[in-house]
Amino acid sequence: LDPDDVEPLVTEELGGSAVFAARFRECAARALLLPRRRPDRRQPLWQQRQRASQLLEVASRYPSFPIVLEALRECLQDVFDLPALDRLLRGIHSREISLVEVETQTASPFASSLLFDYVATYMYEGDTPNAERRATALSLDRELLRELLGQDELRELIDADALAEVEASLQHLTEQGQATDRDGLQQVLRRVGDLTADEAEARVGEGYSASSMLENLVGERRVVRVRINGEDRYIAAEDAGLYRDALGVSPPGGLPADFLEEREDPMVNLMARYARTRGPFPTSWPRERYGVDPTPALKELEAGGGLVRGEIRPGGTEREWCDAEVLRRIRRASLAHLRQEVEPADGAAYARFLASWQGIDRHRPLRRDARPGAGTDRLREILVPLQGVALTQSVWENDVLPRRLGSYSPTWLDELCTSGEVVWIGAGAIGRTDGRVALYFREDVRLAGPPPSNAKLTAPEGEVHDAIRERLAAGPAFWLDLAYELDHPAEELHSALWDLAFVGEITNDSFAPLRAPR
Repeated sequence: LDPDDVEPLVTEELGGSAVFAARFRECAARALLLPRRRPDRRQPLWQQRQRASQLLEVASRYPSFPIVLEALRECLQDVFDLPALDRLLRGIHSREISLVEVETQTASPFASSLLFDYVATYMYEGDTPNAERRATALSLDRELLRELLGQDELRELIDADALAEVEASLQHLTEQGQATDRDGLQQVLRRVGDLTADEAEARVGEGYSASSMLENLVGERRVVRVRINGEDRYIAAEDAGLYRDALGVSPPGGLPADFLEEREDPMVNLMARYARTRGPFPTSWPRERYGVDPTPALKELEAGGGLVRGEIRPGGTEREWCDAEVLRRIRRASLAHLRQEVEPADGAAYARFLASWQGIDRHRPLRRDARPGAGTDRLREILVPLQGVALTQSVWENDVLPRRLGSYSPTWLDELCTSGEVVWIGAGAIGRTDGRVALYFREDVRLAGPPPSNAKLTAPEGEVHDAIRERLAAGPAFWLDLAYELDHPAEELHSALWDLAFVGEITNDSFAPLRAPR
């Protein structure tokens, strides 16, 4: 489970749960929305639940109903403690926290309290039919919920340089986006919207004059000069009707009738273009530029999914609006900047990281009064990332396992092998008396496959080897059985067995033979 997915998943499923219904009833009672008919008498629980259910059915139609949001806040922060769960999951993902599975005959005191709370909360879960629970699913105002929960916003994640680059590109302030002729400047006006003479000058290439281009465009009726909020600005002739209907600007005469047609939702369209050509902006920016209140148009765009709102701009002090596609572009640019800033670590830092990642010297030695099975439980945990690693028996038991376990006993590994949980597979002989082996959990052997080095090994050939293969193909056998059934000297059988073991053809149900002198 990805820690980033926890909050959306829990919030999505919470609305139809019994724990939310119980918290909603308590919140509604505290807000005096469930008054008693007789204040001097206790109201039965079933009546409280019934009245709270009726209130919730009505409240669920209003995403910003404060009692619904407060009940959600209590569930997410007080009951479930999602911040702590997020920290726990991230600790497990980063291996700062180890997870050990333990089975006991009775529940621990902590688990018993959880079980009691579960029964007390969900004992009425089945009272409501499934269809009715689906019908009363909440339509949440997630913006208000995020504000209520005080979640971290994006301003700490957005790179300021990346934001500046995206805004310069959207505003045609980069060298590639600047105009070099009249046609280019007219296209800039159509994309960006109204510009003053100075703003237009900043959007033409070096060595070109925006004022002369604008004079020619005005003479050709391709651009018109209008008065907006007490300031002379230039707009594309095609936008004359839009600015007239949105801001009450009087267009000059002589324009084609198509340019003056009445526009549908002019203020919404004007704010949509304003947002598409800028980064995050507070409400005050378009209000100061146009002299009108853009809030209704911005909220309509937000409801349609075109705009998002939050704390986005680095160094900002208030919530801003941002076009959804522009925000995605800013996030991609920020990620690209952060990747460029990543520098490779030196060898010493990488070695320290590997030691920490592998859990070396993380655990303390087990105490003498540790519960039975604690060592094998810890061994299971550290063997998971080591599956398929080919090492000699001495390295496994003298270096690798003790450093990761804190304390190590060979009986722990023997116990896992003899129980069938763990198997070892040979991965190449070293000389005549030693070789490498890899450890696997039995259920993972088929998925993981043999150690990669085995692909380069040559299967041993010989009469004794073939006899052992034929016998073990019929079923497992003890050493005494092999020595009795196969008509070969014991020394040859012993040598052939280890030849086959170290190429991964056969194995033993214990780790002990690898320790025995050969």
